[in-house]
Amino acid sequence: MTVKREDKELVITRVLHAPRELVFNAWSEVEHLKRWWGPKGFEINVAQLDFRPGGVFHYNMQSSDGNQMWGKFVYQEIKAFEKIVWVNSFSDEAGNIVRAPFSDLIPLEIRNTVTFSENNGITTMTLWSGPINETEEERSFFEGMFESMQEGFGATFDQLEQYLADHS
Repeated sequence: MTVKREDKELVITRVLHAPRELVFNAWSEVEHLKRWWGPKGFEINVAQLDFRPGGVFHYNMQSSDGNQMWGKFVYQEIKAFEKIVWVNSFSDEAGNIVRAPFSDLIPLEIRNTVTFSENNGITTMTLWSGPINETEEERSFFEGMFESMQEGFGATFDQLEQYLADHS
């Protein structure tokens, strides 16, 4: 996995030993997403997945000690097997955008773009992540979280990699 900062966005690239179609489907289908998305050690419960531009992925993340958080994607652009663009937020059970339960400085909305390219059955997946409609204080906080986000996405993408290995 490679990580870099580009125009104040977090950029993470991961090479996966799986065909692009399977990797894309892992991002776009409920049965896949609930098995790998989210922080390590959390169970994902999907309230809704409407995978289309304007559609929503609304989910609950529950830790082994019973703590839970809600999250939401609002899909902006989808190009089958090539790209997914969405705005990610913490939410409440009803799907309303809320502050992160652990910090008032995390931007309310973060735009993510993930792209997929394949070469001989090996997929390169690149994620770009950056806040939108943020205050200067939120932007600064987001940039200060790059190392933590790198670790978090790294663990999540490790789960994806293992899931794909088990389903290839």
